[in-house]
Amino acid sequence: MSLTRQSGHYLAIGIVQWLLDWGVMVGLSHVGVPVEIANIAGRICGASLGFWANGRFTFAGANTAVGRHQLLRFLVMWLGTTVASTWALATVDDLLGLKWAWLAKPLVELALGALGFFMSRHWVYRK
Repeated sequence: MSLTRQSGHYLAIGIVQWLLDWGVMVGLSHVGVPVEIANIAGRICGASLGFWANGRFTFAGANTAVGRHQLLRFLVMWLGTTVASTWALATVDDLLGLKWAWLAKPLVELALGALGFFMSRHWVYRK
């Protein structure tokens, strides 16, 4: 499977996934939920969509699968990136305020998404 095709699918799914994640985070934090909890809730929503869609479409192939082992690997990756994302956004919120955290989220998630692409391609979805 070509890197170009995979990166295109990953980007398209990632945009939808990120919109869901960002919308939940902004919506919850807007009504008073602490940014850390709102971010985790948003990432759970996005991850639920992303795990299935990327496994089914982006990385589907003879040497890949979407099963229990892949889910466990995905959860390890997701926990690490969620800790990094939550720490970064909480730091921005503490230093600059909630609206800056809302604006920082796309940049944080873009950087983590690039890492996630390579981890997914070479580790998460492998049989």
